[in-house]
Amino acid sequence: MTMTAQTQTTRTITAFFDKKETAADAVEKLVEAGFPRTTVSLIAGTQPGSPTPKHHEGEGFWEALKDFFLPEEDRYTYAEGLRRGGYLVTVSTTEANYQRALDLLDREGAVNIDERAQSWRKEGWTGYASGAAGGATATAATRTGAARTTTSGTEQVVPVVEEQLKVGKRETGHGRVRVRSYMVQKPVAEQVNLTDEHVHVERRAVDRPAQPGEGTFQERTIIAEETREEPVVSKQARVKEEVVVKKEADQRTQTVSDTVRRTEVKVEDERGNAVRQDKRKAS
Repeated sequence: MTMTAQTQTTRTITAFFDKKETAADAVEKLVEAGFPRTTVSLIAGTQPGSPTPKHHEGEGFWEALKDFFLPEEDRYTYAEGLRRGGYLVTVSTTEANYQRALDLLDREGAVNIDERAQSWRKEGWTGYASGAAGGATATAATRTGAARTTTSGTEQVVPVVEEQLKVGKRETGHGRVRVRSYMVQKPVAEQVNLTDEHVHVERRAVDRPAQPGEGTFQERTIIAEETREEPVVSKQARVKEEVVVKKEADQRTQTVSDTVRRTEVKVEDERGNAVRQDKRKAS
């Protein structure tokens, strides 16, 4: 089983092994996978024939685990595993490589520490009691399957997001009215009375005495001119009709309905302590 501790920039994964060879192989696998050796460590537990440090002593396995930001219960359990001769492999990595390191340690045979702790209790181990370690600061732990993630020394923020409905307006086209003027021609006919004047000259035979005043023996010239009327055409444009194009604006009110989302936060405290929750009335 593996356990992780999260800081602001890195995650520290801790895995428990029964044998030194298995733990050492896990370290080499991590290095071969690209994890820097400086970020991987191996903590050996009590070896046969060596004195057994106690968890409540200043220098012991409890103190050796203080930098891993483990919850007191987990720290107490891992210290017991080291006291019984186990081994801890730790690796500090980024969030992007966290799952890869976790899977690798599980494949190398990391022990399920929860199941191991249950077997120790059957053998008479009392397990963790509040305040047994003394001076340790409790941290929050979340268990998911074989993994245990702890958070210490950091602040995790759950944003409470609320959507607000904002209604604007935009102009859209709903058809056009086009008025176009153009010229057409049609034939027309009108009648007009015209006068033509003709000159006729005729000679008549007469036999009578000349009368005084007839201008006998005088020279004279008579000019008679023929005339003929012709039609004269002119045009005059007259406005017979007007087509007026204008726009009118009408105001209307429309109700826009939609849904908005907001984040609700529910805190479940399994420690039995009362948790104060802020209740906000949705607007």
